[in-house]
Amino acid sequence: MSRLHPIKSLWSRSRSSVRSNESPSAIMTSLPNEPVTLAIIGCGQRGTSYTEYALDHPKKCKVVTIAEPRQNARDIFARNHKLDRTLVFNDWQELLKASADTIETIGKRLADAVIVAVHDHMHCEVVSAFAAQGYHILCEKPMATNLQDCVEMEKAVKNAGIICGIGHVLRYSPYSKAVTEVVRSGQLESESSFSLMTKSCHDIDILCHWLSPAIPTRVSSFGSLQHFRKEKKPPAAGAATRCLECSVEQDCPYSAKKVYLEPVSRGNTHWPASTIVDGIPDIENITDALCNGPYGQCVYESDNDVCDHQVVNIEYSSGATVSFTMVAYTSLICERQTRLHFTHGEIVGDMNNFTVTDFRTGHKTTHHPKNEGGGHGGGDLGLMRTFVEAVRTNNQELLGTDVSEVLKSHLTVFAAETSRREGTVIDCAKFEKAIRAELEMR
Repeated sequence: MSRLHPIKSLWSRSRSSVRSNESPSAIMTSLPNEPVTLAIIGCGQRGTSYTEYALDHPKKCKVVTIAEPRQNARDIFARNHKLDRTLVFNDWQELLKASADTIETIGKRLADAVIVAVHDHMHCEVVSAFAAQGYHILCEKPMATNLQDCVEMEKAVKNAGIICGIGHVLRYSPYSKAVTEVVRSGQLESESSFSLMTKSCHDIDILCHWLSPAIPTRVSSFGSLQHFRKEKKPPAAGAATRCLECSVEQDCPYSAKKVYLEPVSRGNTHWPASTIVDGIPDIENITDALCNGPYGQCVYESDNDVCDHQVVNIEYSSGATVSFTMVAYTSLICERQTRLHFTHGEIVGDMNNFTVTDFRTGHKTTHHPKNEGGGHGGGDLGLMRTFVEAVRTNNQELLGTDVSEVLKSHLTVFAAETSRREGTVIDCAKFEKAIRAELEMR
């Protein structure tokens, strides 16, 4: 109980005391004109990126408690956010237990909302546990790594009646918002066909968002792990298993030294170098990470079994079609190229700027959305700003989506992978029905 004593002062300004037998959704912490309080589960790159908003806008939100197993990351995060050490936990179970004790004795949760930024396979367990206590939740994408967990998360969120956001940050970048405005305006007509070069489930989600209310009806996919295999390793690399010990590293286009270390030597201590260390991304720490961690392994010697190129074709209920291409070997690392074709015009962009062409007049208009900084072209900042406001006003609609819509886009991704593995075209409605029936029988 020693952890609970300093916690009590956090709610001294509460509107009124709350009986401990009230439902979790009725147990409130902050007042409407006070900062939204946040609990952070996972203080790695994503947890840190999201909470930069709290440091820059302390009147909007405030981190009050964290859970992180890595001591260095935990200490740095606690120091940056000036946390009381009694509210710093080694793992999420400790924080959950302290929260349960606090709800029982004081009638208050530790925070208004939880940001879940742990490993993907842990999302369902963590989200379900904190949803049951009535916390609003922002969970890093993807929802989960298997369909059962995705469906369980939807159920947990709906049962709790909480605000829930998923880290599909592309929806919230100035670029995507500007493209959405043009698409939804109807000025190029609504029937469209997309071609997208990209990666990850972010993009299926933003496509579903742009094409809403149409939904995916059929999916097919092709792809494989073609290049990053041991037999493709340059013979001159010999037995080397790490880039820093390889004699031909300087000639390898996939050298970890080129990707992570050389940018730091030129003064770039942000992405991507900052993602592979807990502390300061300096030359010493990055070198240590490449010598001892997974990011320094030879791409031809790793145990990776995911596709290095994949094509996904989606047909929507409106008749629109999508061609989605992910390719690992490109100079455009983690960048996206977008082509949206309509009956009377097109949009061509690169996630920074886009050009709208009207076929009727031949007029071209180039848009330069403001990049607000931070990850994903301002998407991280945009998501946090929107989520905090949704929690403050108790309004899920501000996020522009809900857990069921997010599940729908995830089901599309799983359907695409099933198509790739089985060599078949997947009917999305039948796929979802079969999955739900199978899970109900378990």
